[in-house]
Amino acid sequence: MKITGVKSHVLQYDLPGELGYSQQYYEKRTAHLVEVQTDEGITGWGECFGPGNVAVANKGIVEKVIQPIIRGSDPMDRDVLWHRVYNLMRDHGQKGMPLQALSGVDIALWDIAGKVAGLPLHKLIGGAHRDRIQAYGYGMMLKRESVDDHVARFRDEAAGIMDMGFAAAKMKTGLGPESDIRLCQAVAEGVEGRGKFMVDANHCYTTSDAFYVGRALEELGAYWFEEPVAPEDLDGYRELRSGLRVNISGGEAEFNRWGWRQILENRGLDIAQPEVCALGGVSEYLRVLALCHAHFTPVINHVWGSAIAVATNIQLLAAMPALPGGLHPWEPMLEFDTTDNRFRDELLQEPLDIQGQVKSSGGYVSIPPGPGHGATPDMDFIRRFELDL
Repeated sequence: MKITGVKSHVLQYDLPGELGYSQQYYEKRTAHLVEVQTDEGITGWGECFGPGNVAVANKGIVEKVIQPIIRGSDPMDRDVLWHRVYNLMRDHGQKGMPLQALSGVDIALWDIAGKVAGLPLHKLIGGAHRDRIQAYGYGMMLKRESVDDHVARFRDEAAGIMDMGFAAAKMKTGLGPESDIRLCQAVAEGVEGRGKFMVDANHCYTTSDAFYVGRALEELGAYWFEEPVAPEDLDGYRELRSGLRVNISGGEAEFNRWGWRQILENRGLDIAQPEVCALGGVSEYLRVLALCHAHFTPVINHVWGSAIAVATNIQLLAAMPALPGGLHPWEPMLEFDTTDNRFRDELLQEPLDIQGQVKSSGGYVSIPPGPGHGATPDMDFIRRFELDL
């Protein structure tokens, strides 16, 4: 079997309303899918992390840089291809967009391997440690409105996420420390003891401001405080973890095993959040997972994107060993974006229907049964939303 082509599909549509987090507001939903074709008619699908113009730029890396390196190769040699591509791109970036582009290609190669073997991804990895995964919903995005309006909306949205059946709710912050604490209080009230709530700052605080907000989160009973400071500030993470009772989480902006080695050796995380569509794909995710477990750091994957990303992460979470193990072990959760996302809900020939599963099962989702990651896109849908680049 030989790789005959690698296509990059950047999809986009206008959201029904503007959404925001601590770094920016956005009005469009973007997804970047990768299609790897073979001479035996087996096609693999992957996804690259990165919105908007980042996806457009990554398309060039996928098609103009990575495709010539792997075309004509056996797609089953995915580890060989990963290292060949990484080594040739190393002089031009060991992190960031080159790794995002490689991630989508690698996920597609694992999808091909599953289809060749007739096995789901979790079987290729070594089997399922669980047959269903608890899901949490995130929403409570920032908008161009007053703090009082944010407070009222966040309280209602948190309650709404719990009403949907999710096990926990995650919110955004970024209005400023004092205002953000008001938002956290509103979400704690909206959850009303029905589950956990988590806070995602998207690295908007200085260390001192993160301590200020974090102490309030201790009193409110937040489960984790995500990306409180810049991802480069390893000392800040370590100081926050040693000085706060709330769990410190992060890692979505880190890439490959070497970057993750620094984070883990620094002991700055209670919960690691690797992003498989960014850090180097399934191949590198498995190496990062092994590093996390070697440092006794629990993992809850960061999930953002289309149904390809969601299905891939469900497979990975199913195959994740319990840490540290026991009769009633600590279990990972699936992150689910509750905001409008047609690329998640309408992309596939057979939709995942995460919301329906959560509502009917008490907060759990099942593992897609098909080979590979189990997600087959509808090509008519792709053609409808693909940008003409």
